[in-house]
Amino acid sequence: MARIAVIGAGMGALAAAARLAVAGHRVAVYERTDTYGGAVRRWERDGFSFDTGPGLLPLPAVYRDLFLKTGKEPLEDRVELVQVDPSARHLFADGTGAALPNASRAGVVAALDEALGAGAGGRWGDFLVRAREAWDRSRRPLLEEPLWPNWRVLAEREPYPAVPHKRLLRTRRAGTLAEVAAWELRDPRLAALLESHALAYGLDPRTAPASTALLPYMDHAFGTWYVRGGLRELACAVYERCVARRVEFVFGAEVTRVLEKDGRAAGVELSGGAVAEADFVVAGVAPRTLDRIVTGTAVRGGAGEVPPQHGLPSRLTVLLALRGGRPEGTAHRTVVHTRDRDAELDAVFGTPPGTVAHPTVTVLRPDDPALVPDAGHEAVTLTATVPAGTASDHGPLAEAMITAAERAVPGLRERLLWHEVRTPDDVAEATGAVGGAIPAPALAAAGGRLLHPSNTTGVPGLFTVGGWSHPGGGLPHAGMSGALVAGLIVEGPEFRGSQ
Repeated sequence: MARIAVIGAGMGALAAAARLAVAGHRVAVYERTDTYGGAVRRWERDGFSFDTGPGLLPLPAVYRDLFLKTGKEPLEDRVELVQVDPSARHLFADGTGAALPNASRAGVVAALDEALGAGAGGRWGDFLVRAREAWDRSRRPLLEEPLWPNWRVLAEREPYPAVPHKRLLRTRRAGTLAEVAAWELRDPRLAALLESHALAYGLDPRTAPASTALLPYMDHAFGTWYVRGGLRELACAVYERCVARRVEFVFGAEVTRVLEKDGRAAGVELSGGAVAEADFVVAGVAPRTLDRIVTGTAVRGGAGEVPPQHGLPSRLTVLLALRGGRPEGTAHRTVVHTRDRDAELDAVFGTPPGTVAHPTVTVLRPDDPALVPDAGHEAVTLTATVPAGTASDHGPLAEAMITAAERAVPGLRERLLWHEVRTPDDVAEATGAVGGAIPAPALAAAGGRLLHPSNTTGVPGLFTVGGWSHPGGGLPHAGMSGALVAGLIVEGPEFRGSQ
């Protein structure tokens, strides 16, 4: 039985802690804040309750596997999962809209044909077929295995089978998601639909590789799910699983240094000077924190020097308390697309970043009595992608988001009791990431720009977990990261992931 110190209580760290504890190790988690879950938080006021991090769960199989492997208990025995249908309603800049069924290619094709005109659904359906091929080619090395030592193979290989396109007397294939949209979808509304998936993960579709097609494919193939009571309930369930497996939690405990002995990690030192010895250390922290607490060099050198992700955006969240109940038949998720996509992308991803005047806004309207004081009220959450570390005055952008949301929520301002704004600073406080930056999922191609450093490091006995490590950001990826780290510690460096 090994002693294992886990730094941070984000979702990836919790997943690793539960798996390591059930394998017989003695696990202690040191978290600098007063709670668990990382960015998966809850905000409450006047009987209203809101998720301030992710609001929906893609690929729930990751957490189903976690609960089966750590207790032979279905996830659904701990939380209530609801499949969201339609998966999303999209309101485009030209006034058209489409509600897309959940996990139904035929249904999506029919809905797009009806909303956008004959042929639109077929082009989107053909795109999904190609996206599935990209998924089949890259699923294991990107998500289910530790990062390959020869990771440059992933960096150089584009798994998306782009359609040949004649351009300026030359035959070319799309190399970016924006080129896929322009050359293969050939409709500005389908382009907005595709590119909104990248933007939601903090990726610029103009530079994101064509393999970003994996993101809408995951949404389509595995469905979109809501956790009754909010996504915070999932974090609660994973935390409780850890406690049931005798994981020790120490909150308000900031790790200031990873101890080393004989050239390997040997424990952690806390801000008060206390020392906790360990045989392994698992760090679920942002890169700046990792660099500060590890004194050695080449910390991230476990599987080659993967280019670090820099300049990733954050999110602005506006929480709305509304009088009047949620109307019957309301879509859970509505995406209100910007009327000036180029200006939005320039503002979010420009150097330096600018002010987003007309953001793309995701409107979440859960049908969940647990979130409201009574049936005569509604809790609505708005999110938009913004530059990390944006100025503290977010009032104008929050107002622009509310204005955009009026397209999805008729009479919104007349119903509004109050609103609360959660900023990138709040994300930074919860996660420790500079400017509240949110890591994107790992993606192939693009020279390795969107790969993440290996879970092993240049310091033997020190592992990294969570969104800033392989396989990157997002709730499913956090759970996968925890599984990979547990496998590497329990089975050793020859571990190659689940079969």
